[in-house]
Amino acid sequence: MALNIQRYMTRGVVRVVTDSLRATAENSKESAFMRSFAKAARAASKKRYAAEKRGEHIPPFLIASITSSCNLHCAGCYSRSNNACCDSQPVDQLSGDEWNRIFSEAGDLGISFILLAGGEPLMRYDVIQQAAQHKNIMFPIFTNGTFLHEKYLDMLDENRNLVPIISIEGDEHITDERRGNGVYRQVTTAMQSIQNRGMIFGASVTVTTENLHEVYADPFLDSLYELGCKAVIFVEFVPVTAESQHLAPGEAEQQYMHKAVKRLRRRKRGMVFISFPGDEKSSGGCVAAGRGFFHINSHGGAEPCPFSPYSDVNVRDTSLKAALQSPLFRALQTEGLLADDHIGGCTLYMNKDKVEALLHAEG
Repeated sequence: MALNIQRYMTRGVVRVVTDSLRATAENSKESAFMRSFAKAARAASKKRYAAEKRGEHIPPFLIASITSSCNLHCAGCYSRSNNACCDSQPVDQLSGDEWNRIFSEAGDLGISFILLAGGEPLMRYDVIQQAAQHKNIMFPIFTNGTFLHEKYLDMLDENRNLVPIISIEGDEHITDERRGNGVYRQVTTAMQSIQNRGMIFGASVTVTTENLHEVYADPFLDSLYELGCKAVIFVEFVPVTAESQHLAPGEAEQQYMHKAVKRLRRRKRGMVFISFPGDEKSSGGCVAAGRGFFHINSHGGAEPCPFSPYSDVNVRDTSLKAALQSPLFRALQTEGLLADDHIGGCTLYMNKDKVEALLHAEG
């Protein structure tokens, strides 16, 4: 199983890099970075395979929630519902230096992608500065886009391993309805500013039963492409409350999404399309808990994924390598929960009672 998931995730890295090279072919500065990163990604893959031969599985992806703070109150936000997000900056969050150590350890292990999340990650300028120094790692920054002003644009322009992934839910009405009045115009203005500087960005779209048909349609995606968007990440909505269950894509919607992504990859060759968790279906189940990625929260807890906020180890007290061997991660990988059927974008969230039981059993 470990070798299969290693090959699957490595192929995923190769596909993302290959598609990105194609998508940036007409941008000399971006293409130069992507060629350099492709070389670094190959070296990282060799590190992971060497570890696999020693019986140590290293995933190519890490999600780092570098802050608990956010300036928006998006409807149905899983992070606020899990009490993992707030308005103020908690005093016990990991420092910039601590995150820098984590980034260094990740690079040494062979982790190629570190997804920076929050809260709103651009509220931690100090951590973004540290990430910029690790050129062998690509840092997609999942941001609401409201802080993408000149100071950040200058940093992103200088450090092409920092790639903003801007959240948008569809047209102006749908986006503002979920994220707040005026947010759509703020993020599209930011997209235009990024394009004006010759940089690339991606878009993150939370897919619900209400916006499903719009966000896979040509008008919406063409508008993003015209603004310079080179990658779209479709994320299935996770129903964090009983009232939001109707928004989670069911089996029929998931089949539609799968066919839509295959169609888009054939027809829109200038963009990269990633589907979560759709792209992990062929891996034999969820790739969280260290199979393909894992999550470090803003206080240092190593968690299976952001939707499953349970931890039995903190990277303040141990290495990243040791955290990957946590009893909770090992139990999740062997107890069959990662292959369970589920509604919405996260099997571990839908089976949180079972995850909690494993956590208490290991404790």
